[in-house]
Amino acid sequence: MNKLIAILNVVAWSGFWAFGYLALSADSANTTQIMVAGLLAVAGAAVGLFTYLQLVRHSEASGYAKPRNRVPEHLRETDEGVT
Repeated sequence: MNKLIAILNVVAWSGFWAFGYLALSADSANTTQIMVAGLLAVAGAAVGLFTYLQLVRHSEASGYAKPRNRVPEHLRETDEGVT
């Protein structure tokens, strides 16, 4: 499943860059082409970001990557005791 997510990540970011370039380089009089390419670029960026975060989550859970620095639960301040 992770290989599928990784492939989807690459395809999504490729779509983002390709359609983003098309949106930026299109003739300004052709607003339909700009809107369609822009929407496809935004969709590619959204899917690419989502799949990237899924890959990061999996790599931390599997031990491949170091987990983020987080404050342990017993050291966190609570709002109940603070006045």
